[in-house]
Amino acid sequence: MKQMEVTIMGQSYLLGCPEGGEALLSRAVAQVDREMSAIRDAGRVKARERIAVLAALNLAYQLAEGPAATSSATAAPAASTSPNGSDTVPSPELEALIRRLDEALGQDGQLL
Repeated sequence: MKQMEVTIMGQSYLLGCPEGGEALLSRAVAQVDREMSAIRDAGRVKARERIAVLAALNLAYQLAEGPAATSSATAAPAASTSPNGSDTVPSPELEALIRRLDEALGQDGQLL
């Protein structure tokens, strides 16, 4: 098994990769990086672990929707631009995910 060094949100990772799977892994890494960066850039979520969970949920949801959803950048964007174009605001879907994570984690696990 080959090893590849990749970067997600500025953090380097050394990942195992089967021979011939470099292109597929690179595309997967790029998709994860885009998803996590979009959530981070929305401004409400700061903790890397929480960003990773939200990104994983978004990507899993896209996979569950079917092949058409996974080919687009995001099926339900994590953030949208405000009317003045200067700020991003979390989408209702992201707000709902944050609330559900807070409920599941309980008081001790709240990251925000």
